[in-house]
Amino acid sequence: MVVREKKTIKHVNLKGRRVLVRVDFNVPMDKVGNITDDTRIQASLPTIKYLLDKGCKVVLMSHLGRPQGKPVAALSLGPVAQHISTLLGQPVKFSPEVVGQSALDAVADMKLGEIILLENLRFYPGEEADDPIFTRQLVKLGDLFVDDAFGTAHRQAASNVGVASYLPSVAGLLMDQEVQALNRLLENPSHPFVAILGGAKVSDKIGVITSLLERVDSILIGGGMANTFLKAQGHNVGDSLLEADKLELASDLLKQAAAKGVQFLLPTDVVIADSFSNEAAHKIVAVDAVPDGWRILDIGPQSVGQYATALAGSKMIVWNGPMGVFEMPNFAAGTVELAKAVAAATKAGAYSVVGGGDSVAAIEQAGLADQVSHISTGGGASLEFLEGIELPGVQVLQDLYPDPDFSTGVV
Repeated sequence: MVVREKKTIKHVNLKGRRVLVRVDFNVPMDKVGNITDDTRIQASLPTIKYLLDKGCKVVLMSHLGRPQGKPVAALSLGPVAQHISTLLGQPVKFSPEVVGQSALDAVADMKLGEIILLENLRFYPGEEADDPIFTRQLVKLGDLFVDDAFGTAHRQAASNVGVASYLPSVAGLLMDQEVQALNRLLENPSHPFVAILGGAKVSDKIGVITSLLERVDSILIGGGMANTFLKAQGHNVGDSLLEADKLELASDLLKQAAAKGVQFLLPTDVVIADSFSNEAAHKIVAVDAVPDGWRILDIGPQSVGQYATALAGSKMIVWNGPMGVFEMPNFAAGTVELAKAVAAATKAGAYSVVGGGDSVAAIEQAGLADQVSHISTGGGASLEFLEGIELPGVQVLQDLYPDPDFSTGVV
């Protein structure tokens, strides 16, 4: 399902307005509050700067982590406000409250061209519950809503769907970029079109595999989910991660691919270990030579070569999910080498979209982030988009071209 083009901040009058902006600042932080990866913050800067340049009062709201509806000091957005201030080169105010009189006063005291970040939305149970009372309190802080948080677009919450029910609502520049990039994969895609899917479970990717089988020429499988497909083919996978209840499904997906003429590549060699540890004894074996008691933790070099060959000459690529236990250096090679192959294919002319935390981390760790066409900030949202599921946080935004009103003769 292709999503209709949405109005953005470039389509509305912004001068002098209080703009309530949903951003995704759910960034990793160390124990002392230092941000260890500010990719998501950097991705929202173009929208923030655009609004500031137009003379708006910019009110940012985000979540961080899973505080379960109550304040958790370690999940405060205070350090994020300081970080944004450094990036922008101007003060960023911070409101320790999201709603209530103190938040209202803080916004009222702002001057045009100033910016404030509200405390963690998920300190309030009304956020994830899309509670109308909490929503109406949020709405008091702005007169225009901008959603720039694609990473939360697949969730219905007060700060996206709720607020959009009350305020004029448009997309930020990042949200617009995400929707256009993913639409491009679904609407008249270029061929050969290659999908790379990894991660732990087949069950997490059933919908997207089924959807992509209608569009792609090749699917390359890695990660824990590959084990289920290998087992379905009759291979022994030892003590590897396995969804035993999904073997019939995996077999059926392989048959669907064959029937549709889609090349469905599984690893031919793997890196195995005798325990789930970076320090474990490990070796490379063929997929039909995995001994009992060992577990598959990465794809092998032969598989990497085959996958790279499938990518060479491609015109479109989508990648979501690592090829192995990427967080352990001894089992990261498959993912990193695949990142290099995706970058090489992009340089040769392919349009590439990378989503999912570990896939993005691999591209960045390899120093290749600027050598792919688009890096998506939303793993789950990207998958649901590709699956054809309507994303609540996108659907509520105003369409750029509304349906013609034939009853009035207005087109």
